[in-house]
Amino acid sequence: MTTSEQDRWSRVKSRLRSNVGEDVYTSWFARMDLEGVQDESVRLSVPTRFLKSWIQAHYAERVLSCWQAEMPEVHRIDLTVRSAVRPVVQAKEAPAPAETRRAPAPELRSTATAPVSANHDALGGSPLDPRLTFASFVVGRSNTLAHAAARQVAEGRRGDPVMFNPLYIHAGVGLGKTHLLQAVTWAGNSGNERKVLYLTAEKFMYGFVAALKTQTALAFKEALRGIDVLVIDDLQFLQGKSTQAEFCHTLNALIDAGRQVVIAADRPPSDLESLDDRVRSRLAGGLVVEMGSLGEELRLGILKSRVAAARTHHATFDVPEEVLNYLSRTITHNGRDLEGAINRLLAHSKLNNQPVTLEMAEREVRDLIRPSEPKRIKIEDIQRVVARQYNVSRSDLLSSRRTANVVRPRQVAMYLAKTLTLRSLPEIGRRFGGRDHTTVLHAVRKIEALVSKDNALSEEVESLKRQLQE
Repeated sequence: MTTSEQDRWSRVKSRLRSNVGEDVYTSWFARMDLEGVQDESVRLSVPTRFLKSWIQAHYAERVLSCWQAEMPEVHRIDLTVRSAVRPVVQAKEAPAPAETRRAPAPELRSTATAPVSANHDALGGSPLDPRLTFASFVVGRSNTLAHAAARQVAEGRRGDPVMFNPLYIHAGVGLGKTHLLQAVTWAGNSGNERKVLYLTAEKFMYGFVAALKTQTALAFKEALRGIDVLVIDDLQFLQGKSTQAEFCHTLNALIDAGRQVVIAADRPPSDLESLDDRVRSRLAGGLVVEMGSLGEELRLGILKSRVAAARTHHATFDVPEEVLNYLSRTITHNGRDLEGAINRLLAHSKLNNQPVTLEMAEREVRDLIRPSEPKRIKIEDIQRVVARQYNVSRSDLLSSRRTANVVRPRQVAMYLAKTLTLRSLPEIGRRFGGRDHTTVLHAVRKIEALVSKDNALSEEVESLKRQLQE
């Protein structure tokens, strides 16, 4: 590296320090080195993959703009991880004295460094989609509360009291959970004041297991607990007792330290049967928000938003109002199907050089028009409807009372829970006051036998099913 390059690098570092602030600079840039400048490219290096991933995800544009202020001709920053085994290569080229050769220091140094890279790889975060921001999120009746809570979290500043902790968002597939969580991450990191980390449950598990294998679990935990906002997606996929225990410890440590935690899953905390009771309890203690199914008005808004986004790259692309109305009426499953429909129309229109028509739309999206799925029924709904039907309280159904006016409704509720949900017998027993699965099985068989010969009870059960499925 020439003297002029060193001088430029010093000025770039000073500019970067004043741009991001001393704390951020010390955390992320103090160990960044200049490897060289060639044509329009600057080669920089950092010691770990974690630092590389974090800087690329959150500060790439800042670093480039600071270089361009010094050298306008620079258009690319190449960031690499410095090799931890360079001393070994040098030792082969120039053999050291006998005493040095006997000492395995270079090999020890390389094996000590490798685990840190593997361990910190998960802390680079899961990939973020630049399209998934608050600006592109379409708000409707079914997601208003979730959107407002997510914005509140994203706009918080370091040191502010945490209002919702954890914020737990649940919804079915394709209803916008991941969009909101990534929007929180983009918005939180754009202020450069807080460290926001987005991880899928799978990536969290990978990071923890890798840290255990390489005996760097303590460093992994400490790094995680230094995050200001931890965002975990698809929590339903978190498996393994040790991983769940570590997640619980991390969750408690962050919440107790006043750090924000945001979580998404496909069901409420009480339905995450694979999770430890302590984790479920802590999750339920925050703000739990459900994002409902997309109404027709919201579906139309999403379609218009996707068409507008497509026009930024394909200015002549147009979808007539009657086609948008048709799509919003018939594609009801989730937002991903809506986006897929627009992509198909765009591809067909561009590749065949034809305008979008209603006839074309009907032909191209046939397979996306799915029969409406039955309503997902919850055990709590069954207990509420049965209690109202038989004029008892929900607490009566969960109690140990054995009087006739409580036993029969309880058995009916257990029967409905087994026939209308996918819950296992042990889970149903747990949700009915901690009963054994054999009690549930007895109730199911009892009601099955009775409805086959008691017309009045059969009609009652059918009436309850209709109420629950409406």
